[in-house]
Amino acid sequence: MSDRTMTEAPAPAPSRHVDAGDEGYSKDLKSRHINMIAIGGAIGTGLFLGAGGRLAGAGPSLAIAYAVCGVFAFFVVRALGELVLYRPSSGAFVSYAREFMGEKGAYTAGWLYFLNWSTTTVADITAAAVFAHYWSAFTDVPQWVLAFIALAIVLTANLISVKYFGEMEFWFAIVKVGALVIFMLVAIYLLVTSHPIDGHTPGLSTITDNGGLFPSGVLPMLLVVQGVVFAYASVELCGVAAGETENPEKIMPKAINSIMWRVGVFYVGSVVLLALLLPYTAYSADQSPFVTVFDKLGIPGTAGIMNLVVLTAALSSLNSGLYSTGRILRSMALSGSAPKFTGVMNKGKVPYGGVLFTAAFGVAGVGLNYWMPGEAFEIVLNLASIGILGTWGMVMLCSLFFWHRSKNGLVSRPSYRLPWAPYTQIATLLFLVTVLVLMWSDGGVGRTTVMLLPAIAAALVAGWFLVRGRVAELAANRD
Repeated sequence: MSDRTMTEAPAPAPSRHVDAGDEGYSKDLKSRHINMIAIGGAIGTGLFLGAGGRLAGAGPSLAIAYAVCGVFAFFVVRALGELVLYRPSSGAFVSYAREFMGEKGAYTAGWLYFLNWSTTTVADITAAAVFAHYWSAFTDVPQWVLAFIALAIVLTANLISVKYFGEMEFWFAIVKVGALVIFMLVAIYLLVTSHPIDGHTPGLSTITDNGGLFPSGVLPMLLVVQGVVFAYASVELCGVAAGETENPEKIMPKAINSIMWRVGVFYVGSVVLLALLLPYTAYSADQSPFVTVFDKLGIPGTAGIMNLVVLTAALSSLNSGLYSTGRILRSMALSGSAPKFTGVMNKGKVPYGGVLFTAAFGVAGVGLNYWMPGEAFEIVLNLASIGILGTWGMVMLCSLFFWHRSKNGLVSRPSYRLPWAPYTQIATLLFLVTVLVLMWSDGGVGRTTVMLLPAIAAALVAGWFLVRGRVAELAANRD
């Protein structure tokens, strides 16, 4: 970027804010871990599973929705990156909200993030169970049993140490990226050679002969935006991980900058190729679109391999959610706005109390998979979207307050900056409000989710009155 983004600026003044939640962590995450965590955060369950149903609903225009949401996701992570360069923190935006918006802001940011990941955990174990049902060996196993097994495996690994988390995410990301690259190479070959797929010849005619870019009009594309936002739910993860790495000022800019082109190549590129290979009506919400393509190609074993990859993506997202909420909850617990036990660490320097607390909601998700296996994914996806919108909104508000303080000479912005501030923050906040309006307009589960906002707000207010005494006491002790 050629504007103010990389202009020379004074070295950022050391922050006077001290967050107790940053103490006690090991610095075991290396550059390769952070880079692959950034990739893994940008490529998740929302692409591997959710794209099938959205393609069936919106058609090829889904690529436009991914591109637009990807731009705003980049703005969010870029804003968080600037704050990380100002002051690395495992509490991430919760810690920044505490510094710039006070304890109420930190409390709100933290619990909205928990809403995001506790429901995303349910979505991930649901996706893992759906993917496992692809193989005949698991067809007769109840979906809730498979969901429970997925949660147990990832939880165990997450509790050992951050090094294990980093290694798991590194290899999960390698698998995801490798699979997408192979898919894109195969897709390009099929297009160039006009190789038939299930009796259909791929190419531009696949779009033009089936209703064009907007086969059902523009409205369906707009209405899937809230689901597309879910696909980018983990982009902020590298900001949380910065608190457990050495030299974040060197590692973070490179990792964050690469997110933009990854979004363009992997999300938009994959959806465009999917739309060119098969008519949008060939895809469904019940199966990963990548598995659909390889299934219809009829090459023995390839669909099973791709299904294993998308299962890996679900486990990766689950792994990330348990990791990040554990760190966020610890930051909150040590300031009094979360239960005390969520701030406890084990010998591996893992805040296991917060990790187990999030996993407990995953167990509730196992119950949802028992009672409503067909609707579980969509229900929690919409609830997770509320958490994501709230989290992104809090990140941009923190960025806006930080920018305002820099204008008043109270802090110095690092040379790595969110471009076009404060207009970028304002535009992103307006986009998030628009997504809420679209969720309401969609009716069904989306409208029900928006109608839950007053209840969520009431729960936050009630919770604040329960914890405010302890928050004030701990703040006074710090002072």
